[in-house]
Formats: sequence, C-alpha cells, structure tokens
Amino acid sequence: MDSNVKAPEELLKAQKWANMLDTAIKLPVIPFRIGLDSIIGLIPGAGDAAMLIAGFRIISLGKKMGMPSGLLKTMVRNSVMDFALGFIPFVGDIADFFYKSNSKNVQIMEKWWINNNKAAVDRATQEKLSAWQEQLTD
Repeated sequence: MDSNVKAPEELLKAQKWANMLDTAIKLPVIPFRIGLDSIIGLIPGAGDAAMLIAGFRIISLGKKMGMPSGLLKTMVRNSVMDFALGFIPFVGDIADFFYKSNSKNVQIMEKWWINNNKAAVDRATQEKLSAWQEQLTD
C-alpha cells in the first residue's frame, strides 16, 4: 500500500482557485476574508458573468475527477445562484461577501473524494502513525 495517498491534482487546483475567488484577501480590522469574486462582482453584469465562468472552472475540474452528475448539478446550481444574486443591485454585492459558491463547490468535491478514498487514506494514516511510533521507541 502506498502510504503517500494524495488528493488528485484537480482537487488541489480547485482548492487554490476557490481560495483566490472567495477568501484570498483578509480585510483589515474585521475578521472576514474576500476574494476576486467579491471585488470583480462589483462590476455590474460583466463582473458577475466573469465570475460565473471562473466558477465553472471548478466544476470542470470536478467533472475531470469523475464526480457523479448529481453532485455536478448541485455545483452548477451553487454557481448559478451566486450569479443570480449578483444581479440584484446592492443586495447582490452584499450577498457576494457571504455566499461563497466556489468554496461550497470545493467542499462538495472534497467530501466526494474522501468518501471514495477513505479506506486508502485511513490505511496510509495508520502506516504513518505506526512508523512514527516505531521511531519514538528506537
């Protein structure tokens, strides 16, 4: 058994992408993070459309991983909801700060991947724990 079980490249890319879009920038004074989605989404219409396309990159990575169509549909629904909220003047801009569809979609990807690889992850973790315990007793 390979004790170096790693998340697939697509999932790692999706995590980085979601971080950039949803939480890359820490706001001063208040404990809140925003990303490009919140900033670019302030541009009426075009900003929201650009962020919808950016969000679909995460969905395409999920499809490339082989995620089931039901989960992909949920991810599309999350992105479209974010897009639709952006069209409501002012309220949509505020919603962009709180509704993090890209992060939600990556969480769906992570849960799906871990559910499908739990046995391998558990085995690898146990092997590393055993090796660590052996080092302590030497």
